[in-house]
Amino acid sequence: MNPQDDASPVVLARRRARYLTGLLWHIGVFVIINAAFWALDLALGAPGAQWAGWITAIWGFALAFHVLAYLIDGRQLEDRKTRKYLDRDRSPSSGR
Repeated sequence: MNPQDDASPVVLARRRARYLTGLLWHIGVFVIINAAFWALDLALGAPGAQWAGWITAIWGFALAFHVLAYLIDGRQLEDRKTRKYLDRDRSPSSGR
């Protein structure tokens, strides 16, 4: 049995809110830390060698995947597809 079958709407809503909160913390830390890196790089770095740009790009790539995961909401997508396939296999017209 899937543990999500027993989950109430309140539990599911809290889980989704917790996931959003984690995403917002990730965005906030990204902005604050990268602003500090850029300030440090511009104040102390050699001309033309912005190492902060590399950190921002790599971390931004990871953050983009976090945002994408939130928007797609893969866990609910997996549950919906599972139910769809189960319903299709149980239907009389499935040939089984």
